[in-house]
Amino acid sequence: MQEPLLGAEGPGYDTFPEEPAPEDRSRVGALQNKRVFLATFAAVLGNFSFGYALVYTSPVIPALEHASDPELRLTKSQASWFGSVFTLGAATGGLSAMVLNDLLGRKLSIMFSAAPSAAGYALMAGAHGFWMLLLGRTLTGFAGGLTAACIPVYVSEISPPRVRGALGATPQLMAVFGSLSLYALGLWLPWRWLAVAGEVPVLVMILLLSFMPNSPRFLLSRGRDEEALQALAWLRGAHADIRWEFEQIQDNVQRQSSRVSWAEARAPEVYRPIIIALLMRFLQQLTGITPILVYLQSIFASTAVLLPPEDDAAIVGAVRLFSVLIAALTMDLAGRKVLLFVSASIMFAANLTLGLYVHLGPSPLTPNGTIGLESAPLRDSEQPLASPTSYLTLVPLLATMFFIMGYAMGWGPITWLLMSEILPLRARGAASGLCVLASWLTAFALTKSFLPVVNTFGLQVPFFFFAAVCLVNLVFTGCCVPETKGRSLEQIESFFRTRRWSFLR
Repeated sequence: MQEPLLGAEGPGYDTFPEEPAPEDRSRVGALQNKRVFLATFAAVLGNFSFGYALVYTSPVIPALEHASDPELRLTKSQASWFGSVFTLGAATGGLSAMVLNDLLGRKLSIMFSAAPSAAGYALMAGAHGFWMLLLGRTLTGFAGGLTAACIPVYVSEISPPRVRGALGATPQLMAVFGSLSLYALGLWLPWRWLAVAGEVPVLVMILLLSFMPNSPRFLLSRGRDEEALQALAWLRGAHADIRWEFEQIQDNVQRQSSRVSWAEARAPEVYRPIIIALLMRFLQQLTGITPILVYLQSIFASTAVLLPPEDDAAIVGAVRLFSVLIAALTMDLAGRKVLLFVSASIMFAANLTLGLYVHLGPSPLTPNGTIGLESAPLRDSEQPLASPTSYLTLVPLLATMFFIMGYAMGWGPITWLLMSEILPLRARGAASGLCVLASWLTAFALTKSFLPVVNTFGLQVPFFFFAAVCLVNLVFTGCCVPETKGRSLEQIESFFRTRRWSFLR
């Protein structure tokens, strides 16, 4: 670590210049230490567990609808609650993050989420009644909501600006990898062992995070300057020049040393980024991503598909992982807004295709009684039946793959990243929790109403609605979303404070 940066004097020592020289700026942006990747990996293991738990119901609901134990056999109403209660728990976790994020700090809040997550998996693994399944699902949802609010903030605050876009995509990347792992394991493991397997990433996360530093910005906001300096030096490397970066963070924290009052919340630099982040999370959920993931096998089982539903779900999970990798590699090159435009356009086309296929396409050869998305056939009797080898039956799989690809390339990871980038530091902990709360309340409403809407109006109606929302997302991106590529968190806050829109165009 360098010698004291504060209070040093002398003609040969320029303490924190107003603007860094070009060579200093390049040194700040350069990755001189790989420890930031280790710290990011340790944190985003929580997102792995979140993605795993989110889609746990996809292979489990079909198994429990034919369970031999009458205490565990699910009715349609119980299946709906089992699928949707996770989002209610996640909303509660987001609400808790509004307090814990600033009370315990980002790292300790992530570690705290391990307790309800481990307890939830244990309850589901040993369930002997429906209430244990619901409680376990709620607890894993609570942990997911808490990590959803804390991890993006932690990752953005420890990342250098040059790679913050790529590292900011890792929470979504690991959530996708967790979902894919669940789909893959679901091909071989019974549902109880799937819950047992969910304990592993939770334990590894706790172990690794115990050796990671807290966010330098959080430590400075608590007056722990020496710890903050040590944390930044650890993250950037012993030979990195961190003087300008530390000064920039310190100045920003000092300007925002107090919490936001209600009067200050009416200032444009405070409410404007919060509203943008809230609307992005709201619109992200209205694209239909959560009900589609939760009921993925159910959707495939109720359409004429060429492959078994569980195989289709695993393929979609692999496509989702590949797409998030593309987003992570291109986010700092193409920019956030370009990917958001591409993402919404692909999702619109995919949802519209799914809706038209369900409405006009072929019916399955035999009724599917495994899942029961609908209580009656979706289509009229005069519609053609699908041949088992008809290539037309690939349409649901291909359209869902394109939907997941579009979401994972933009509105999935970038929404999380922008939330952590644009929220003001003084309100970042509470505002990120508020965003997660709004997001998962929306997800709960969609997931809980999905099956009743399908039973009443048909499977095509939700897809047409999701397609219309994607058009709204295109307009919102063009009108309201700023481009943050290559900017430090302090520069982004300065932009909202000075209202210089040309800064981000």
